[in-house]
Amino acid sequence: MKIGFYPGCSLEGTAREYNESLKEISKVFKIELEEIIDWNCCGATAAHSLNKDLALALPARSLALAEKQGFNEIVVPCAACYSRLFTAYSELNSEPEKLEKIKEIIQIDFKVTSKPINVLEFINKYIKPDLKDKIKNKINLNIACYYGCLLVRPPKLLAVERYEDPMIMEEIIKITGAKPLDWAFKTECCGAGLSVSKTDVVNKLSGKIIDDAINRKADIIIVACPMCQSNLDMRRKSINTYLNKKLDIPVLFITQLIGKALGLDSNKLGLQRHFVKVSPELFMQKGISSDSVSNKIGVEV
Repeated sequence: MKIGFYPGCSLEGTAREYNESLKEISKVFKIELEEIIDWNCCGATAAHSLNKDLALALPARSLALAEKQGFNEIVVPCAACYSRLFTAYSELNSEPEKLEKIKEIIQIDFKVTSKPINVLEFINKYIKPDLKDKIKNKINLNIACYYGCLLVRPPKLLAVERYEDPMIMEEIIKITGAKPLDWAFKTECCGAGLSVSKTDVVNKLSGKIIDDAINRKADIIIVACPMCQSNLDMRRKSINTYLNKKLDIPVLFITQLIGKALGLDSNKLGLQRHFVKVSPELFMQKGISSDSVSNKIGVEV
């Protein structure tokens, strides 16, 4: 089965491991993620605050190209990209005059039929139904599921009932044997949009999230957004300095955790790319069987 795939800028750069792990677990379920030919940047995160037409035209072009390739659905792993593509999809479907204006700007005739779905929707729809039968290693870990703010907001547009306390990620990881924790920071903002301009704000917001997860006895924080993962992982050294304590809990993408449960090689899942060390012993001491993990997995910061 083929499904359209919009990687966005992050999955070809800072979130390469997200890209790798998503494609690896998709193979297990005989799913081919076919990239949209000639896709472009969606404009996240600033375009919509500067130019409304541009903010629609950028994601609209990729939607149009996906439609030309015959995709009914497009998997959009990045939460920021998903927000922009789904916003464009919704607005252009509900406002014919706006659609005509955007078609003139991008010079492509299309009907807005390719629907963007985020990675949790993709896993829930295409992987979760058969996941239990393919589990090779039960994950015996306490997990803090972190959604961030963009996967569930704005709630009216995305029609998310439990936008303050979503449970889709928890239901997925339960199948792997992991224990999702009840905690208050799952939809708090990590400061993603300020990652470059105001690192002090990021340190404060992300620090609270990490600290609370550790206080809840979490072994791992699981995310589904490359910007969230970047802030919680890459910024850890400055976060530790800001909090004046060492917080060494790793932050994995949900696709990596599923990959471990499926028995996939950790290096193929990109676990060696994290700044906060993802130790093989973390899984082994908790009762999961080992794989061909390199001794060099992860980089301590």
